[in-house]
Amino acid sequence: MKKLSLLFIGVLSMSNLIAQDITDAVRFSSDEIQGTARFRSMSGAFGALGGDMSAVSINPAGSAIFTRSHASISLSNLNVNNDVSYLNRFSSSSDSNIDLNQGGAAFVFSNSNQNSSWKKFVLSIAYDKTSNYDNDWVASGTNTNSIDSYFLSFTDNQEIPFGVLKLQPGEFVEEAYVNIGSNPNYGYGFQQAFLGYWSGIIDPVNLDDDTNDDNIDYNTNVSPGNFNQNYLYLSKGYNGKFSFNIAAQYEDNLYLGLNLNSHFINFEKYTGLRETNNNPVSVVNNILFENSLATTGNGFSFQLGAILKVTKELRAGLTYDSPTWYTIKDELIQNISSNNADPDIIYVSDVLTIFPDYKLQTPGKLTGSLAYVFGEQGLISFDYSRKDFGNTKFKPTSDPQFAAQNTIINNSLKTANTYKFGGEYRYKKFSFRGGYRFEESPYNDESFYGDLTGYSLGLGYSFGNTKLDLAFDQSDRTINNQLYSTGLTEAARIDGKNSNVTLSLAFNL
Repeated sequence: MKKLSLLFIGVLSMSNLIAQDITDAVRFSSDEIQGTARFRSMSGAFGALGGDMSAVSINPAGSAIFTRSHASISLSNLNVNNDVSYLNRFSSSSDSNIDLNQGGAAFVFSNSNQNSSWKKFVLSIAYDKTSNYDNDWVASGTNTNSIDSYFLSFTDNQEIPFGVLKLQPGEFVEEAYVNIGSNPNYGYGFQQAFLGYWSGIIDPVNLDDDTNDDNIDYNTNVSPGNFNQNYLYLSKGYNGKFSFNIAAQYEDNLYLGLNLNSHFINFEKYTGLRETNNNPVSVVNNILFENSLATTGNGFSFQLGAILKVTKELRAGLTYDSPTWYTIKDELIQNISSNNADPDIIYVSDVLTIFPDYKLQTPGKLTGSLAYVFGEQGLISFDYSRKDFGNTKFKPTSDPQFAAQNTIINNSLKTANTYKFGGEYRYKKFSFRGGYRFEESPYNDESFYGDLTGYSLGLGYSFGNTKLDLAFDQSDRTINNQLYSTGLTEAARIDGKNSNVTLSLAFNL
């Protein structure tokens, strides 16, 4: 026997491993409704309104609406509820957290030259959390497809010679994994086959033949039958941005603005599959396969925006969001074990896999907005955004692995439209707000990743120069989450519901 009871594998630098796929590209290309309570209570429909620090993140001309210097800070409580269906079994999970999701200030400088067409200009700095990645769920069920199909899919598709998976004289298991990963002719698929072999799940045909190094045929040590599977998904982290904003008012009805944005990603994901079976003559009856991925990154984007007062009551806004150009680093730990392991093999655990930095370019976005203001009584607003997710790209595009991912992205993703509606009614010092939004799925196959619908409610009170706002918003989306991209491709249906309660303090400086 030549198996391994516990395997943590790592390498300091390897060129052919890909930790990210299309789901991660969509994750880092998507924006959530974050920001001040007033902004969230109207579902983010602020592109033609301005006058709110989070509105500046939608349309950079929005800061020029301020008549006085302004600042705000917001706390939010996120509650995530998931109803999970997998192989006709059902479960649910819930999690909540509180964080600081917004803070910023705008400084207004009026032009003392009464003859100038430029009435004022504004400098702003703001922080916004654009996405929250905290989530967890469990999928359990009885399957007729085993995790062995994941490892066999790599041997079937890539014709992996058995000699590549063998240890060389004096070589440790971790060294062999490193060498496979750093070899430009091998890479990630070979490493997954390596895991399957050294954990005892798969074996080459004619294992005991010393001349079978060129053999590319493999058998499983898992017998057919039923498999009890328990899959755990845990993620945490966020995507945020710091924005430097400059805006100006021209004459009495035109506002122009520019945002320069610094983005940052902090994302961690753990997946673990426990599989057991009582199938007759099966050599392997118990398997644990774990993957822990940590992603950090930083990026840059810019926004150009304008707001026009068509009449005293009617406003129109237009915003262009550039692509975001990210530099990303991934770190991975894989852990695999089975009952078919050789207890005589000793291994040092917790060796980290660090991937070389790579680039991700998310798609740009165009937003058009309309708002109608009823004097001091209230307002209604509408935003429409259009983003082509098919333009998402991993870079360098000359890398064969990235080129393959980009082809999948181009074939699988589409242009998605977003519609946001908001309204506000003021009575004395109180403001009553509500909103609705609809986001189309970025996938061509909407049964895999559904549309998002959400609504929001809010209440505000003005103390004069200080305002206190409270908002509740909720969104729903259904996702069929494949356990693995190949082999064991069964999907868990996740009916996710995100609820937020946000409290903001805003004041004039």
